[in-house]
Amino acid sequence: VSGYLDDCTCDVETIDRFNNYRLFPRLQKLLESDYFRYYKVNLKKPCPFWNDISQCGRRDCAVKPCQSDEVPDGIKSASYKYSEEANNLIEECEQAERLGAVDESLSEETQKAVLQWTKHDDSSDNFCEADDIQSPDAEYVDLLLNPERYTGYKGPDAWKIWNVIYEENCFKPQTIKRPLNPLASGQGKGKENAFYSWLEGLCVEKRAFYRLISGLHASINVHLSARYLLQDTWLEKKWGHNITEFQQRFDGILTEGEGPRRLKNLYFLYLIELRALSKVLPFFERPDFQLFTGNKIQDAENKMLLLEILHEIKSFPLHFDENSFFAGDKKEAHKLKEDFRLHFRNISRIMDCVGCFKCRLWGKLQTQGLGTALKILFSEKLIANMPESGPSYEFHLTRQEIVSLFNAFGRISTSVKELENFRNLLQNIH
Repeated sequence: VSGYLDDCTCDVETIDRFNNYRLFPRLQKLLESDYFRYYKVNLKKPCPFWNDISQCGRRDCAVKPCQSDEVPDGIKSASYKYSEEANNLIEECEQAERLGAVDESLSEETQKAVLQWTKHDDSSDNFCEADDIQSPDAEYVDLLLNPERYTGYKGPDAWKIWNVIYEENCFKPQTIKRPLNPLASGQGKGKENAFYSWLEGLCVEKRAFYRLISGLHASINVHLSARYLLQDTWLEKKWGHNITEFQQRFDGILTEGEGPRRLKNLYFLYLIELRALSKVLPFFERPDFQLFTGNKIQDAENKMLLLEILHEIKSFPLHFDENSFFAGDKKEAHKLKEDFRLHFRNISRIMDCVGCFKCRLWGKLQTQGLGTALKILFSEKLIANMPESGPSYEFHLTRQEIVSLFNAFGRISTSVKELENFRNLLQNIH
């Protein structure tokens, strides 16, 4: 896939150069740090849409949660959400309250801040249904020990998940059939043309929604092809690039032109998340923001690396212009944004129906990451009005959102890098 992408001024080659040589190596280093490798997730939530969920019994589908002593204390303590300073303020106020010598104005302000923080996860700006991380079923998972790769979870159960996502949540009428849908009969060129005529006729927001979901699907398929189980003996397991699997999913001829479209959607998703990261820089630049794990030296180094990466992202010359979104009549734009948000929230709930726990883990993390990116893009004024220090009432990101945002972008960045690896492997064959 090469050349310009639809609905934006950027081209594939510019993204490849920027990602593979300037961003990818530094981003991988950041994601290996303690703050970003531990993600708290509830993998035991019941599927809200159907009961006959068949669990994958393969050992590669299993997720190994962390033992309590493996997670840094700073991450486990309540203070990880905010800086030490904000946390100390709350502790001081609670202590003063116990002594009965509290300054009423301060107490009220602090109460308001705590209320804001607890209410935050249910706020109307959230695009995802977040896990209740206080639930006894929520556990920390080390993402480095549970990598996203091929698990053998495929066929009707996996198709059903994607089918519900595309058919019921992408603004698509039932009469329009998706190309290469394994659950639809009577596929043909006419059906494909009808689908793309319908897609082109959509408003830019609804078209973008479909392309983001398709891009996420493509990115996941790139990972599964790049970390495929090539050999499974009692002596060893060997993971690596499966060129045949990659071609079946993306080759222009084998997929009747559908594969390259999917890859262009992956690049579109990359641009959307890249833009969100460039927009959220002021939140992380505030002096009292920390990537708090309890290890002061490491935390300071990681914040420096994070800011380096975000400044690099800000310098990207061909950012997506999100001002084209929700730009029409105010009332209509508001309704459209709300539809967009509710459809995406629904997709985040569907992840609890995935039968393979490892796929569920990475599905939840990547939808939460994309949801956080969308929240950032549509919070520009709130970010601009943030105070330079102290708690930010209007715009805030929890640690869960921060970890999922950067890891989700790390997955797409890895996909773009893997496309270069597959290109080289295919050239060697030919």
